Amino acid sequence: MTDTSQQPTTWRKPGALTIERIETDAIRIPLDRIYRGSKYAMQNRCTIITRLFTQQGVVGEVYTGDTDAEQALIRKIIHEELAPALMGMDVFNTEGCWEAMKPATYDILRDRALVMQAIAAVDTAIWDTLGRALEMPLNRLWGGFTNRLPIIAIGGYYGQTHDELAAEIADYVAYGVIGMKFKIGGLTPQEDLERLKIARAVAGPDFHFMVDANQGYDLQQAITFVRLAQDAGITLRWFEEPVRWYNDRRWLRDVRLATGIPVTAGQSEHRIDTVRDLLASGAVDYCNFDTSWGGGPTIWRRVAAVASTYGVRMAHHEEAQVAGHLLSSIAHGSYVECFHRQRDPLFWELQLEPPAIQQGYYTISNRPGLGIQINPEYAARYRVS
Repeated sequence: MTDTSQQPTTWRKPGALTIERIETDAIRIPLDRIYRGSKYAMQNRCTIITRLFTQQGVVGEVYTGDTDAEQALIRKIIHEELAPALMGMDVFNTEGCWEAMKPATYDILRDRALVMQAIAAVDTAIWDTLGRALEMPLNRLWGGFTNRLPIIAIGGYYGQTHDELAAEIADYVAYGVIGMKFKIGGLTPQEDLERLKIARAVAGPDFHFMVDANQGYDLQQAITFVRLAQDAGITLRWFEEPVRWYNDRRWLRDVRLATGIPVTAGQSEHRIDTVRDLLASGAVDYCNFDTSWGGGPTIWRRVAAVASTYGVRMAHHEEAQVAGHLLSSIAHGSYVECFHRQRDPLFWELQLEPPAIQQGYYTISNRPGLGIQINPEYAARYRVS
């Protein structure tokens, strides 16, 4: 694994930045337990580190995604299809680079979502290389609206005792986040409300609560949960993926209209046309399209532009190291997300500098590009051979 944490930048004048080669490493960290949402379970924290080298000496290095079993397939696409298509191209030609990778999506006999994750890894590295060459943070290059965002944690997973749940919430308060996205949808609305009440009692009245069913409820269950929470005096900042996939666009809209609670969705989409239809149908108040699943910052910024025309605010599914720059670059950005230290050691340990969280806000790095400085020893410890 190449150590680029102290890589000198030799490019100093306007001109092409020629792509020379791409390297990747797969990272898999075994977690302390199985983390269960409404309809899924996770026992490893995974990511792919992508490094892009230019002939002029500028190197981009990023990490994206959380796919586990498919890591090898994604890396195979990067090295056998995307990298050959990009060799010799100019990093400044971000649109041309994305178009050069697009033909990899045309194979109808494989999962297109995996190809989009592969493209996302490389597209993110291209933008990081560009920012490093210009010695400019990407949030400034993309618009520079702010340099800090409110940050929430994602938690409340199933399989804990009440005391364990309470301890988890106390940790989030200690982290200094402004609130959390609480997992529901795996039990009845009544049972999920009792779990949320525990979290509210620990966190206090000023802590922001969102809820995330991960498509675990049907329409009536989702509406019932909101009404129960309202009767209990619990304010919900948003309801994420409240309903099941097979009628989600219409049911998302119905949850919005029936409850008055803002609805968030978009992370499960990896195509810009399906996100467009989600926005056009009036289904969401927040769009949390995931750059690492949907083709990279190039596509995320297009989605954000479309969302602004519908008055929909942008969020982002996880990936604070990239999402922070994207969300802070636009006027209609919202919360950046993180996990508990035990659920996502990458956020807390992979980078040389700890996350800058204070009084509920996350400050974006002012280093060039995404500002990522990967700890090579930590990455090597969990690299998948």
